[in-house]
Amino acid sequence: MKDRPFAPRVRGSRRAFCVALCAASLAACTPLRVVTHSVTRAEADVPPGRYTMDAHHWSIVFDVDHFHYSRFVMRFDRAQATLDWREGGLETAAVEATIDAASLDTNVSALDAMVKGPQMLDVQRFSQIHFTSTHFERTGEGRGRLTGNLTIRGVTQPVTLDATLNGYAPNPLTKQPTVGFAATGQFSRAAFGLTTWYPAVGDEIAVRIQAEFAQPAPGAEAPAAPQ
Repeated sequence: MKDRPFAPRVRGSRRAFCVALCAASLAACTPLRVVTHSVTRAEADVPPGRYTMDAHHWSIVFDVDHFHYSRFVMRFDRAQATLDWREGGLETAAVEATIDAASLDTNVSALDAMVKGPQMLDVQRFSQIHFTSTHFERTGEGRGRLTGNLTIRGVTQPVTLDATLNGYAPNPLTKQPTVGFAATGQFSRAAFGLTTWYPAVGDEIAVRIQAEFAQPAPGAEAPAAPQ
């Protein structure tokens, strides 16, 4: 008999637990839909149109030999790009990208200042790095060699990247048609007049890119580049 006053509290705790469990199950529905999300790698499935790079889902990484000890990695934190996808897929698509040179990040503030300075990128005078595609050579389904004009520090040179279509599908969160790509390649920094610190620092710059492009709904504004 003395234990009875505590029984309602136990039942109440169980009810609260059940309610919390149900709420958690409902909240899990959206993540579950994302987990089961699938994409197509067929170029013909990608709707033609103009796509803008997702401001939050991209990376542009450079790396260079450092004293033959390691490949020193640097990234850029601000960029914007557009993709014109046409009938014919990769062979007729066109991409244009602009990188904020001052957004270079080596994770070492003193080195950031040196690379951005007059001896290298000189970002005060040349604030942008620019790439415009000019040609695509297919090497397989959904992949090939993308050539374009790269401009660094006011010098323009052709650069070729190995490009791959990662996949296409409507984004499960935004519902926007979204397509993702990967690209890798290399170029000589000396070709752009960037010879400082050679040969201690290598000449060949390796490039790694991942990017998602979304097609805005009709009448909607394209997402702005990150600031």
